[in-house]
Amino acid sequence: MFLNNQSIKDYDPDLWKALKGELERQEDHIELIASENYTSLRVLEAQGSVLTNKYAEGYPGKRYYGGCEFVDEAETLAIERAKELLEQITQTFNPIQAQVLT
Repeated sequence: MFLNNQSIKDYDPDLWKALKGELERQEDHIELIASENYTSLRVLEAQGSVLTNKYAEGYPGKRYYGGCEFVDEAETLAIERAKELLEQITQTFNPIQAQVLT
């Protein structure tokens, strides 16, 4: 396996400079395009984690390939947390009642 103890900053300073420049640009400007929304460090860490090395087609507990137990664990956590958040949102806001006039 390859050595993964060297950061991008140390391995490729030119690439690091470009990445750092883009980070600074994003922090200094407001993006009004949804697909360019500012991503938190936690999201960047998760997207750049070892989970990106695993192909996990299907749903937790029902994957096509084996060896997905930790992907299943992470996805199940995400599903449960999304359900909890949705429950909180629906309890916080009253439904909007509207009448269509024709």
